[in-house]
Amino acid sequence: MDNTLTNERTHTSSKTRILAQIGMLGAISVVLMLFEIPLPFAPAFYEIDFSEVPVLVGCFAMGPVAGAAIELIKILLNFAINGTITAGVGELANFLLGCSFVVPAGIIYRKMHTRKGAIIGMATGTVLMTIFGCFLNAFVLLPAYGKAFGMPMEALVGMGTAVNAHITNLFTFVAFAVAPFNILKGIIDSLIVFLIYKKIRPVFRMQ
Repeated sequence: MDNTLTNERTHTSSKTRILAQIGMLGAISVVLMLFEIPLPFAPAFYEIDFSEVPVLVGCFAMGPVAGAAIELIKILLNFAINGTITAGVGELANFLLGCSFVVPAGIIYRKMHTRKGAIIGMATGTVLMTIFGCFLNAFVLLPAYGKAFGMPMEALVGMGTAVNAHITNLFTFVAFAVAPFNILKGIIDSLIVFLIYKKIRPVFRMQ
C-alpha cells in the first residue's frame, strides 16, 4: 500500500513538473517572438525569430507531444497578447509550420537518442518545414495576408521584387524568399539547440 501511494505521488509530481516545464517554455517562446531579425532577400514581413528554440528543447527533453503542446501555448499566448489580423488563419498555419519542424525532430531523437539522432532529426525537420512552408505560404498565408491588408497577390509579389529582382511571380516568391527563409530559420534554431541542449538538459532531469 505504501509503495502504491508513493508511486502515485511520484507520478503526480512528475506530471506536474512536466506541465510546468511546458508552460515555462511556451512563455519563453512568446518572449522570443518579440525579437525579430529582418532578412535582405525577403520582404519586411518575413523576419526570423528564435521562438522555436524553446519548443525544440522541450521536444527533445519531453517528447514530440510536449513539443506540440509548447508550440500551441506559444501561438495561443501570442494570439491573446497581440491579437490577429488574419482571423486566426495565420496563427493556425504558424502552429502547423512549427510542428512540421519540431515534431519530426523529436520523434527521430526519441528513437535515436544520440547527437547523430538529434542532427538527423533537426535536418529532417528543417526539410519538412521548408517544403510545408512553401505550400502554406503559397496557398494559405500569402492569400490570408493579402485579404487582411486588402492587397492583391501582385502587390505582395511586388514587395518581393523590390528586395530581390529574381522574384517576379508567386512561384519565384516561394523559391527565392519563403524557402530560403525556412531553411535559414531551421539551421539557426537547430544550431542553437545543438550548442545549448547538453548544458541545460539536467534542468529537465534527462538521463
